[in-house]
Amino acid sequence: MTFVERAHERGITTLTLNSPHNRNALSTRLVAELHQALADAAADATVRAVVLTHTGTTFCAGADLSEAASGTAKDGPLALARLLRALVELPKPVVARVTGHARAGGLGLLGACDLSVAGLGTTFAFTEARLGLAPAVISIPLLPRMDARAAARYYLTGEKFGATEAARIGLVTLAAEDVDAELAPLLDALRKGSPQGLAASKKLVTAPVLAAFDRDTDALAEQSARLFGSAEAREGMTAFLERRDPSWAR
Repeated sequence: MTFVERAHERGITTLTLNSPHNRNALSTRLVAELHQALADAAADATVRAVVLTHTGTTFCAGADLSEAASGTAKDGPLALARLLRALVELPKPVVARVTGHARAGGLGLLGACDLSVAGLGTTFAFTEARLGLAPAVISIPLLPRMDARAAARYYLTGEKFGATEAARIGLVTLAAEDVDAELAPLLDALRKGSPQGLAASKKLVTAPVLAAFDRDTDALAEQSARLFGSAEAREGMTAFLERRDPSWAR
C-alpha cells in the first residue's frame, strides 16, 4: 500500500493522499512519498500540472501526533518545510482539490499550492495553539497569501471556519458546491499553457513565498522542533490522543 497514489490523464498528474488510518496526517512516510512524487512530476515532460487531492473525509489532519508525541520524528519540521518548498518551487502549477477537512499542517499544503478548490462542506482550523504548538513552518507559504487579520484570529483562537471564509481570506482560491465542475475549466486552461510559459509565470507569483523560505526556514523549523519537544506540547498532544482537555484548559 502506498500513502500517495498517482494517476495521469491528458497532461494532469493527480496525487492522492491515501493514509486513512491517521486521516492523511503528515507522517514521515507520507511526506517522503509526496516529495518523491513531486520530483517525478517535475521531471516528466508530459506533465502540465499536478492535482493534489485525498481519499476519505479529511484532506490532511496535519502533523502525525503519534509520531510527534513519541519523539520518532525529530526532523519533522525541517522535512515539512522542504516538502512545502518543493510544492512552491515545482516548475508546474499545483492545484489542490479539497472535499474533506483540513487542520494545522494540512493548511500548509494548501498555502503551498498555486490554486485550490474546496467543497462547501469542508472545514479548516489552525489547532496548534490548543496543543502547545504554533503554525511555525506552515506560516512560510501561508502568511504572504493570507489576510493578516484573519491569520491573527484563526492562529490564536483555533476556531473552525468554512470554505467560503477560506476563499475570502486567501487560504483557498475557490469555494464550490461542485468541486470537480469548478476544477475542470482551471485544468483545461492549464493544459493550454506551454511548459516554459507556465514555469515562468509561476515564478513571478511565488517569488515572495520563496523569499520567505530563504529567510525563515531554519529559524521556524528550529522553533517548531523546540515546541514539539516541550513538556507543554507533550501534554497537549497526549490530551488530544486521549480525547480529553489539556491541563491548561479553563
